[in-house]
Amino acid sequence: MTAAAATHIERRARLAARMQPGSVAVLATAPEVLRNGDSDYPYRHDSYFYYLTGFAEPEAVLVLLAATGGTPARAILFCREKNPEREIWDGYRYGPEAARIAFGFDEAFPIGELDAQMGKLLADVPALYYALGHSAALDAQVSGWLKAVRAQGRSGIAAPASTHHLLGILDEMRLLKDAGEQALMGRAAALAAGAHARAMRFTRPGVFEYEIEAELLHEFRRHGAQFPAYTPIVASGPNACVLHYNQNNRQCREGELVLVDAGCEFDGYASDITRTWPVSGRFSEAQRVLYALVLQAQQAACAEIVPGKPYSAMHEAAVGVLAAGMLDLGLLDKNKYGSPEDAIAAKAHLQFYMHGTGHWLGMDVHDVGPYRDLAQAERPSRPLLPGMALTVEPGLYVRPGEGVPEQYWNIGIRIEDDVVVTDDGCRVLSGDAPKAVADIENLMKERVHGG
Repeated sequence: MTAAAATHIERRARLAARMQPGSVAVLATAPEVLRNGDSDYPYRHDSYFYYLTGFAEPEAVLVLLAATGGTPARAILFCREKNPEREIWDGYRYGPEAARIAFGFDEAFPIGELDAQMGKLLADVPALYYALGHSAALDAQVSGWLKAVRAQGRSGIAAPASTHHLLGILDEMRLLKDAGEQALMGRAAALAAGAHARAMRFTRPGVFEYEIEAELLHEFRRHGAQFPAYTPIVASGPNACVLHYNQNNRQCREGELVLVDAGCEFDGYASDITRTWPVSGRFSEAQRVLYALVLQAQQAACAEIVPGKPYSAMHEAAVGVLAAGMLDLGLLDKNKYGSPEDAIAAKAHLQFYMHGTGHWLGMDVHDVGPYRDLAQAERPSRPLLPGMALTVEPGLYVRPGEGVPEQYWNIGIRIEDDVVVTDDGCRVLSGDAPKAVADIENLMKERVHGG
């Protein structure tokens, strides 16, 4: 058995231990999605399903039976049967028996037997756990299973008395990354960092945003990343002030900045890095001043990533630094707002910084798990714990406007890194992506000036 299979077995055991004794959990992977004609979108498994199974084929369902009395927990996989003809066209399929052995399941059946088997597996169990509302198709199937079991009531067979949302339990499990997960995230971050460095070397006046995107994608794939973790943002000039810009079709011009937000997925885990650099290879004085402010805000935010501190502390630290800088640089009127606290209370900073300073990161770019302690009535920001992974991404976005100093117009800057909370602080996974002004300019110097 592989180390990966052992990890997934252990996760299933932990989930089963959190379930009501004798209950059943059902989790399906993602369906294939038609793009057009007879061509599908590239297939990507469901993250929850993969977290528990490591099985990446479509048309698969996990059924987990919690222990009860002297009966141990069991994990059952339903998947596609072996089909030599289809494998000629679509590639290798494990089939139930090979999948059972390779991924450590107790039993495995063809997916076509799911409905018949569930009618038996749900008989006389106290509770059913599944992803309520996650998939209309699965909702319909579950409804059919329960109806079939209830129809046997006269024979003394009882359907589950309660239904529970499975994903909330898995969200809490996924929120803390083990050593293996952290290693995969580190690899994804290293690949993305290399891609950002490659893009910096390539950038020069006259290139199009999509050409920079192509450099990123090339670097991701040639080092083994399976996918970009999301559609890359390559935003030059005024486009950098559009938070989710991704048309990537503008020509980069002398004297502008380009903001690149791009990460990759490696073995199911994502990276998410943003860097901002000068198209010409050197920052102007106005660009340099704003960049230094964003970098200072990020450093202040990272200093707050310590076990026990609330998740919100990093955002508050970044906003405090940015608001003070906005006042000092004349972006906000000091006569109107006497202090950073006054500006923040009036929400004046939102004109130039309107998003949060980070998010959870893991199998999904915006990974699962609540940001607040939902067990408390006031729902405060939840405390950080070792093993949590998140991004730190302050920014400034200066659009032309009345009272806004013209030298800062159309400058958009974001600096984003991936970090993991440690026992005494945090560890930056994406530190190989150049970030200091001198490092960026030195990296770009050879390409820009020497070809």
